[in-house]
Amino acid sequence: MTRSIRNLHSSLLFILISAILLGSCSEKTAIQENQDSIVISKEKYADQLYGFWLGECIANWTGLVTEMDKIGNVGAIKTGDFYTREDWGKPDQPSIWAEGIPSHLSPTIDFVFADEGEVWGSDDDTDIEYIYQFLLDKHQTTQLTGEQIKEGWLNHIKKEEENYLWVSNQKAFDLMQEGITPPQTSDPELNEHYDMIDAQLTTEIFGLFAPGRPDIAIKMAQLPIQTTARENAQWISEFYVSMYSLAALADSEKSKKEQIFEMANEARKVLPESSYSSKMYDFVLEKYKSGIPWEQTRDSIYVRYQVNEMDGYDLTSKNLYCNACFAAGINFAASLISLFYGEGDIVETIKIAALAGWDSDNPTATWGGMLGFMLGKEGVEKAFGRKFSNQFNIHRTRINFPNEGIDTFENMAKTGLQITERVVLEEMGGKLDESNNSWIIPVH
Repeated sequence: MTRSIRNLHSSLLFILISAILLGSCSEKTAIQENQDSIVISKEKYADQLYGFWLGECIANWTGLVTEMDKIGNVGAIKTGDFYTREDWGKPDQPSIWAEGIPSHLSPTIDFVFADEGEVWGSDDDTDIEYIYQFLLDKHQTTQLTGEQIKEGWLNHIKKEEENYLWVSNQKAFDLMQEGITPPQTSDPELNEHYDMIDAQLTTEIFGLFAPGRPDIAIKMAQLPIQTTARENAQWISEFYVSMYSLAALADSEKSKKEQIFEMANEARKVLPESSYSSKMYDFVLEKYKSGIPWEQTRDSIYVRYQVNEMDGYDLTSKNLYCNACFAAGINFAASLISLFYGEGDIVETIKIAALAGWDSDNPTATWGGMLGFMLGKEGVEKAFGRKFSNQFNIHRTRINFPNEGIDTFENMAKTGLQITERVVLEEMGGKLDESNNSWIIPVH
């Protein structure tokens, strides 16, 4: 990890030096002050945090249409051929638990929007991130303790179904009710689901609280990640946290495609070389570079990992429900397909993620949130050619929040901005430039 951080600092310094020609361009989030620091506009960052919540909600609800429709043909549950790009706009097929009934969200595979005057509902891709932001603000801290996490979960999650928890999240919650405190809630001896996807859903937001510093973001996210994940599931979550942190330094002089691949290649360094997750990354990237269609790459990862169990990915042999369709690994590979082939286009990235298969609302939400942050509110609206609701109902899935659970993206962004400022000042050694309403953040 130390070598990776040194490499990260070198890469970040190169990015910052290359930005000098941009002067004070208002389109950039971060601009160079000198070779040792960056300047981030607070007003711009608040807009990007709004874009994060908006992009994540659009992507989450769109992905729910196809969630678990297609998981392959290994094991007791068989779902036939995977979707392709030709299925976009066509009738949705039932998920593995829908008893033959297509999604109630949309009769066709298409985007799901909340218009102005409507309210976005929370889901498991947004609600625990919301809890963590709420807890960081409540406790006025940059790092949550295990007790604070346990208290937050027990206070804001229903103890009975429907409580919108599954696999590792549900097991961790059960353990908390027995008095177990994170990180013991992901101990493989206590939580057999430690290698499922759950931590991906709940922790990407920590990357936004430490702009340009994945090392600090991962430090903040470590205990929340280890609330439910270990080993590859943990490393994969750290990859996503790193991507979100690096998004703050995306160079607007470069194309979105260039930005995405620079970020991904840097975040790849958090994956141990011996891990199946690092091998998945390299395999998907190699297939993308070969020029084959994304559908062919998706079929290749299905055969490689769920049929042939290569690179140490042995979940099929464990005979888990739905052939481990909730696993961190296969969903990580699927998410990389949408990231690489989407090439930074939020609309195309969400489409591919929704069609790729497995737990499709999770990759959609992850990349929709990150690209939404990079675009900001108006950028997301421009990408989709429309306006959206700014209201969010956390009480759809969680409990015991102010205002009967109704919040706004403006207020959520404001809270996130306050947390980020605390991190900048207390964890990153930065300072506030009140005259320019900006942060000055050391690179090192």
